[in-house]
Amino acid sequence: MGDVNTADRAERVPKQDRSRATRQRLLEAAVACLAEHGWAGSTVSVVAERAGVSRGAAQHHFPTREDLFTAAVEYVAEERSTALRALFPEGPEGAAATDRRAVVAALVDLYTGPLFRAALHLWVAASNEEQLRPRVTELELRVGRESHRIAVDLLGADESRPGVRETVQGLLDMARGLGLANLLSDDTARRERVVAQWAALLEQALR
Repeated sequence: MGDVNTADRAERVPKQDRSRATRQRLLEAAVACLAEHGWAGSTVSVVAERAGVSRGAAQHHFPTREDLFTAAVEYVAEERSTALRALFPEGPEGAAATDRRAVVAALVDLYTGPLFRAALHLWVAASNEEQLRPRVTELELRVGRESHRIAVDLLGADESRPGVRETVQGLLDMARGLGLANLLSDDTARRERVVAQWAALLEQALR
């Protein structure tokens, strides 16, 4: 009996691994489809084909289209947080060892790539899709709180001081605006000048 149970467990582990791998491929494909085709062009069938799985397999993991793309943007948020922390693996101490301009540049970079583009398409869709709106709104509130917390840590900001919280939030709002500008054209040169100016302002505000 013990041998049978051991064999069952050994069989289940690869299945679980395959299931996780399939889910990961679907999330990555959903992000890519949103970034490239927007909400209207990103159906479950299109995502499943891109991920190399059947529509049935996709619906096993994500029963509805809203489930799939909400999970995709949650995945985007986690990837954005992970990417930012990876730039400063030693945490706030590591960030402090560089300078605030590097932190500002890293934060801005989060809003200028395909991950942000995918999230933006979902925001636009949520403004018109009643079923999607509350889920995306709740998700973005959570993402916003996490982004703010990471920014405060890496900048070494003391939010007990008047105006500091608003200064950090202003930085994130500015980064989001630069990400929007970058959707239409390559805004690299102007963005670098803005980052330098914001870093200088932050030095004064957080000193």
